[in-house]
Amino acid sequence: MANAGLDAKTIEIIKSTVPVLEQHGNAITKHFYEKMLSEVPELNNIFNQTNQKRGGQPKALAATVYAAAANIDQLENILPVVKQISEKHKSLLVKPEHYPIVGKYLLLAIKDVLGDAATDEIIDAWGKAYGVIADVFISVEQGMYDHDKAENGGWVGFRDFKVMKKVKESDVVTSFYLAPVDGQPIMKHQPGQYITVKATIPGQNYTHLRQYSLSCAPGSDMYRISVKKEAAKDGHPAGIVSTFLHDQVEVGTILPLSAPSGDFIVDTKDTRPLVLISRGVGLTPVMSMLETAIEEQPERDVHFIYATYASNFHPMKERMQEIAKEHANVHMTFVYNKPLPEDEGTYNVKGYVDQALLEKLLPTTDAACYFCGFEDFMRDVAHALKALGVKDEDRHYEYFGPQLGMSIA
Repeated sequence: MANAGLDAKTIEIIKSTVPVLEQHGNAITKHFYEKMLSEVPELNNIFNQTNQKRGGQPKALAATVYAAAANIDQLENILPVVKQISEKHKSLLVKPEHYPIVGKYLLLAIKDVLGDAATDEIIDAWGKAYGVIADVFISVEQGMYDHDKAENGGWVGFRDFKVMKKVKESDVVTSFYLAPVDGQPIMKHQPGQYITVKATIPGQNYTHLRQYSLSCAPGSDMYRISVKKEAAKDGHPAGIVSTFLHDQVEVGTILPLSAPSGDFIVDTKDTRPLVLISRGVGLTPVMSMLETAIEEQPERDVHFIYATYASNFHPMKERMQEIAKEHANVHMTFVYNKPLPEDEGTYNVKGYVDQALLEKLLPTTDAACYFCGFEDFMRDVAHALKALGVKDEDRHYEYFGPQLGMSIA
């Protein structure tokens, strides 16, 4: 891939703007989203409006733009990030025709924020560079669409599913069992992947797209998502889509879904010990990994560590206990930091998942470790595993949010 046909002068100009992006990147991307979504309002049906308001999406884009600029002469260095973001784009049905729109408003934002410092030469260089970067994304995403179309039960776009069952798993998490309305087979997902729900909510001007991890093992005739009802917190309103799912969606409701996506996937060919660590609703992808491991690798040593406040916030607890009882190779640890009096004897550790606890629970540092939860939790786990000697390539994690491509380790 190298410089993908860019001339030396363009590469020099782009790389010279890296310090400027470090300083003004968030301001540029914030202005970009505001301008684009006000002038092309139909794109609000694709972009997560909550993440716009909270600032997560602009920060994520700024990090991606910075990485692209810093590696413009060797774009292969950011291919892992491109693939990760492309998985998200594919799940949202981002199309090639969206890229020129994004490019137009990104260049306008650079010019508006930097003013006279953004000379015609700089804008021209960025236009060329954006075209190259966009072509990389379009190519990668087209390959993903082609794959989904060719898969047995696969599809491109949104396909209608009916809610067959709704199960309250804890005080804040509810599972939804979803079967295709057309009665045809569904694509076998990989353990750890997610689907996108397209929600049309009464009173909302635009549709809302949200990704939810599949919490079941692959191979069923239904998908299962387990959704946390996001309460209002720290001045932010309650989650629009999670509230809609919990309060308005019932058995029989039709929900359009995109095909399974994501690269946070357990390697079932690896026979080393499997360590699955999660907190809160970060449980969902690793629960799929656990269910897959006991089916496909019944002899593999599995260490499952789940943290939450107390039993009333512990989804699927009975299923976890059942798995541990029936499978001697599965070692289950429940960590409660605010256990209730009636929880006595039903959890293993009072406190938090930290380095000291992981040192006790890790069977070996030569293990495949997958972890998921809120950002601070994953950062602590990543640092603890690294300090204990787990190699970088054996520490796998996924954000629940727009920080795709950003590193916590």
